[in-house]
Amino acid sequence: MTERPIIFSAPMVRAILEGKKTQTRRKMKVQPGPDALVTVEHYHPIVIDRHGDMQPGKEIFGAHWDDGEYGLKSPYGAPGDLLWVRETWAKGETAGVARYRATDPQCDDTTSGLRWRPSIHMPRWASRITLRIIDVRVERLHDITEDDARAEGCEARPFPGPWWQGYRDLGDGDLIHQQAIGETAPDWMIEPKRMPPTPWLDRSARDGFRSIWMGLHGLDAWDANPWVWVISFERMKP
Repeated sequence: MTERPIIFSAPMVRAILEGKKTQTRRKMKVQPGPDALVTVEHYHPIVIDRHGDMQPGKEIFGAHWDDGEYGLKSPYGAPGDLLWVRETWAKGETAGVARYRATDPQCDDTTSGLRWRPSIHMPRWASRITLRIIDVRVERLHDITEDDARAEGCEARPFPGPWWQGYRDLGDGDLIHQQAIGETAPDWMIEPKRMPPTPWLDRSARDGFRSIWMGLHGLDAWDANPWVWVISFERMKP
């Protein structure tokens, strides 16, 4: 059993602490072809010995494809291994005590005197969350299901309603078309019309994950549909 660090943003740390996040997706550094058949397992990668002959190398856990010609070791470990979470933190007032920006009520208080440090610089002693890997697989990003998106800590958000369409008087005799949400139309709305439900405006958990992915990796990152590691985990209790 090995132990490795992994970085999470503040919202994802909160989701883990609340028991809402049990999966994470990370882009593979080496991308299989779009139609590759990828297998994740313990295997012996091929190595070239000093005579130029191919030999089975030391067993690793990872992904391989194209009949084993290409492969990649899992950077996060195998089922049963541990991940300790790095997050934005600060040294506490007492030696050996850490504070955490994700859940500290003084995180935005400039008078608190806390010096927040990037998650990449968190030492092992300061980590408060340890995760046990349950499963590792590889898939294309677009293969994420609604249940998987919930496991990523995302929630479906129905479009709020009821909603209304009407007009607002700009004060100079001109009217502008306006929309509003609520059980009743606002007093300012002229000729209000209650609109029917609009399920096509509901945002699924998958839509929420897509927004998070683009926020982290860029607007074109979703359309690229890369291969990703999918790590399922459980939080270890003290």
